[in-house]
Amino acid sequence: MNFYYNTYISKLLYGVNMHDLNLATTWVGWLSLAVFVIGYYFIATEDKYRINKAKPALLAGTGIFMLIGLYFAINGLDGHLLEKEVEHLIVEISGIFFFLFVAMTYIEAMIDRGVFSALRYRLVSKGYSYKKLFWVTGLLAFFISPVADNLTTALILSTVLITIDKDNREFLVPSAINIVVAANAGGAWSPFGDITTLMVWVDGRADFTEFLFLFPASFLGWGLTAFLLSKFIPSGMPPFNSNEKKAVIEEGGKIIIGLFALTISLAIISHQALHLPAMWGMMFGLAILKLYVYQLNQSDSPTEVNVFAWIAKVENDTLLFFFGILAAVGGLHFVGFLEYFTSLYDQFGATAVNIAVGFLSAIVDNVPVMSAVLKADPNMGSNPMVVQEQWMLVTMTAGVGGSLISFGSAAGVGVMGKLHGIYTFSSHMKYAWTILLGYILSIFIWYIQFDILHIG
Repeated sequence: MNFYYNTYISKLLYGVNMHDLNLATTWVGWLSLAVFVIGYYFIATEDKYRINKAKPALLAGTGIFMLIGLYFAINGLDGHLLEKEVEHLIVEISGIFFFLFVAMTYIEAMIDRGVFSALRYRLVSKGYSYKKLFWVTGLLAFFISPVADNLTTALILSTVLITIDKDNREFLVPSAINIVVAANAGGAWSPFGDITTLMVWVDGRADFTEFLFLFPASFLGWGLTAFLLSKFIPSGMPPFNSNEKKAVIEEGGKIIIGLFALTISLAIISHQALHLPAMWGMMFGLAILKLYVYQLNQSDSPTEVNVFAWIAKVENDTLLFFFGILAAVGGLHFVGFLEYFTSLYDQFGATAVNIAVGFLSAIVDNVPVMSAVLKADPNMGSNPMVVQEQWMLVTMTAGVGGSLISFGSAAGVGVMGKLHGIYTFSSHMKYAWTILLGYILSIFIWYIQFDILHIG
């Protein structure tokens, strides 16, 4: 049930339409916009003020609706319309929230079982050159992110980078950029690869298989950027301590990898075949994980495994940030500001605006930008095939475009934290031209594939 259907029902039931209120031009509209801008300023300057991004996001998201509620109370408006909108928003956000919650729990389980430590050891002990490690970590980022999401993938592989050689900036900076770009590009062709693609899929804008058609554009765009970045990677071999203890996957680790794959499959089946929210399949998968851990603890295992210890390590600040920012965009939509965004599609055309969305994602962050596009539900065309092509374009540009600036995506922000003082805004911008060329190539591939050949 989309927003416009809810609005129509609300008008029938309560005799009022959101757009009749024209809240964007009232004091609550301008104050809501100010709260969002101020909140986003503190989100973007998280490192400067040492304020976790979840705090201003939550304050802005909940505060905007508190202001709207106050406006309704002061003016004697029927609060049922606001209540119905908030209820719809809660359902929408919870689907994404619990999906990510389960995925993060599985990731923490695999970290605990030594899955990623074993991966790191295999890479650093193989005697690979800097250039080969550059390509291996990039390829891993591109193909892991569609399942594990771009943020988790970037954090894991950036940790691998810093353990390979923490002092060689000539290797670390291009490699970090490569991981960010690969994680974002890899996440663009999977509903699970990025919060933006997950939002598009959960909202019913595309089926699971339709995202897979973005693979050529995503892969070739990243490939061009990686090829150009590889020219800056130094020759030679990184240092390796031969006395380092070999890392192995602990008991239950391989089974948990299989259960994670099963859980992802259950999410797809739930959403595509059973017409249940994708998070329902994920929560069912979490139940299976808990049962497996119970069985594991009943065996002769020397150590006891605790699922709640994994849950405790989940990045709740990230989940709360998504809650806050999605609520804030929902509030701006309720007061009517996204109507101005919708008009751009009528004025400049869907293709031009969707390409521009990629550049906006780099500046503002792709999550609120994609949320705004979904909430606005702009005119993507009259032909159903064209509409689908345009949704695939904006999905790709929001995901890939977030790489253009270091803080344009969750993956970039995460790697900046891991490689503090090494991977920075300025070091990223030094190589930004390579990302821009890859972005342009991705759009060109999309145009050939979808607009000319109509493959997708």
